[in-house]
Amino acid sequence: MSPRTSTDHTPRLLLVTGPPGSGKSTVTAALADLWEPSVLVEGDAFFAFLRRGAISPWLPESHAQNDTTTRAAAAAAGTFAAGGMVVVYDGVVGPWFLPGFAAATGVDVLDYVVLLPPVETCLHRVATRAGHGFTDLDAARHMHEDFVRATADGAPGAVLRDPPADVPGVVDAVRDALRSGRSRYAVAG
Repeated sequence: MSPRTSTDHTPRLLLVTGPPGSGKSTVTAALADLWEPSVLVEGDAFFAFLRRGAISPWLPESHAQNDTTTRAAAAAAGTFAAGGMVVVYDGVVGPWFLPGFAAATGVDVLDYVVLLPPVETCLHRVATRAGHGFTDLDAARHMHEDFVRATADGAPGAVLRDPPADVPGVVDAVRDALRSGRSRYAVAG
């Protein structure tokens, strides 16, 4: 990774999202290592808190559950940011959930980056990754389609379509979006 320069934008809260298999977890870990102090908030961990009656989050009937869980994760991320830490958030927060997520953080502005590799890349990664609980290829394809539709006519933040295949390349693309201001999202008051 290239060293930080004085022209870098240090985010307060950087939300990196995309469909399953887009590279979020690997990239966010590398991004969180760029700043100190930093926190990596893994959105999937909040879904693991659900016990009885949990609905698979990709099913249409899970909307209320997903909204509540996403807002809880956002509140935690915002609390860390309010404490002066750079927060990197890793999770599926499509543009359709962004206004609610952003409001729940309590921050006035955040950075939002969508990783959107080709569907074949995402499906291959989901099918071949080890140690990850999510392996549903049909659900992964559906979520990819949701992100494609939601970003087709423009989207908030920066959408990285077909990002580089290597982690340093994606990190550099995210840092470029931060520096240029393309990733900035003003939270509605």
